[in-house]
Amino acid sequence: MKTFQSVTLALALLITCSFAKAKDVPSENLTKTHAINTYVDAMTRGRVSNLSQVIDQSAKFDIQRGNTVLSYNKKEMTDFLKAGKNVEQACTTSTRIVENNTDMAVVKVDMKYDHFTRSNYVTLANTGTGWKITNVYSVFT
Repeated sequence: MKTFQSVTLALALLITCSFAKAKDVPSENLTKTHAINTYVDAMTRGRVSNLSQVIDQSAKFDIQRGNTVLSYNKKEMTDFLKAGKNVEQACTTSTRIVENNTDMAVVKVDMKYDHFTRSNYVTLANTGTGWKITNVYSVFT
């Protein structure tokens, strides 16, 4: 009986570990480059399929419009972007690293349209489970 309990416990542990491992994100998707490229693809090309995995659960999105700052959480922003899925923006996009170290990075993403530019300051952090977007602050000029 004791052997049966041990085998059952070992089998249950193996099954639990298998399911837990199935949800892991591939390591190539945990880099700063992947996170920023995924963000740019979502914002400019409407490619949102991998966006949720590169945004931290506590991420905050702020958009300054005139004297007003609008704030959104991860769910609100991803829902908004999913509504525009596969819609390509008519803009030219460029990225520039503002700050970069082993724990965090700030990348400026400029989306230049005909009559204005949207500048996104994207903060990424090394969360221990990979690089994730933790904050985006957008301004229009």
